[in-house]
Formats: sequence, C-alpha cells, structure tokens
Amino acid sequence: MTDNFDLESLVHLEQIFYDSGYQEGHAHGRIHGLIEGRALGREKGFEMWEELGFYEGFALLWKSVSILQGREDDRALNHIKHLLTLISEFPRANPSVIDKEGSVDVPKLFRQIRSRYKALCAAVGIRPSLRAAEKSLPDDDQGMDGGSMSDQQTNGKEPIWTVDNRPGDPIGS
Repeated sequence: MTDNFDLESLVHLEQIFYDSGYQEGHAHGRIHGLIEGRALGREKGFEMWEELGFYEGFALLWKSVSILQGREDDRALNHIKHLLTLISEFPRANPSVIDKEGSVDVPKLFRQIRSRYKALCAAVGIRPSLRAAEKSLPDDDQGMDGGSMSDQQTNGKEPIWTVDNRPGDPIGS
C-alpha cells in the first residue's frame, strides 16, 4: 500500500491547485477581455467618428458659406481644405490589422485635425468647441453643446450664433 501513495506529491499539492486555478482563470479572463475590449473599442470608435463627422460637417458648411459669399481666396478656405484632407487620411479600417509600414499614428492625426479645426474657427471668427466628443444629456430641449437652451441663456453666456441671424446682424441678438 505504501508503494501507491506518493508523500512527495502532498508537499506540492497547494502549488498544483494554484497553478490549475491560474490557468483556468487566465483562459476565462482572456475570453472576457476580448469581449470587453471589442465593446470598448466600438464605443470609443463611435465617439471618434462622431467627432470627425462634426468637424467634416463644420468644414463643409463654412466652405459653402465662403463660396456663396464669393470669398474664394480666403484663408478660411485654406484651413477647410487642409482639415478635409486630414479627415480623409483618417484610417477607415482597424490600424492594428494594417501592416506596420502603412500604419497611421491615430492620436497624432486626431491632434492635427483638432488643431486645424481650431484654426478654422479662428479664421471664421467663432469660438472653437469640442462638444461633439462630449456626451449629451437625455433632455429633449438640448442645444448644440448638450445643455438645454435655457441653460445657455441663464448662465450669462451668449450662444455662439442663433439660427435666425441674418448676415450683418450682431452675434447673439
């Protein structure tokens, strides 16, 4: 009976159970990490594209305004052209899948796009706002920045522009 029983295996019994639990936990964590990573990536990707869409729409709007006003050599059009070029360079596929030679530095490109947006805002004479990236409130009467229109009027800040302004009217009246 002593030949079948190995006393030495009892000395390492705790380590054997620890290693077994670690292996199972690691495999389980890997699966859940992939699921959570994909969900987070989807959420952050949507936020980035929402912000890029805001910048692109903003640039296209001011391009149309500049063309309608006949200012075709305006410095704002130069900023618009560069902003739209930067946005078109933004990767449309997951950069980790692209080969290393063709990879794009996404944070650097995003900083350049934001900088060009701010320069465009300065050229057209409005306050830059990164509100497209902020989460909006679930209220129905929201302004462009996610707050309610009554909040804009009661906190002493004038809105950047109103929909019913005509050319030549002072801003905020």
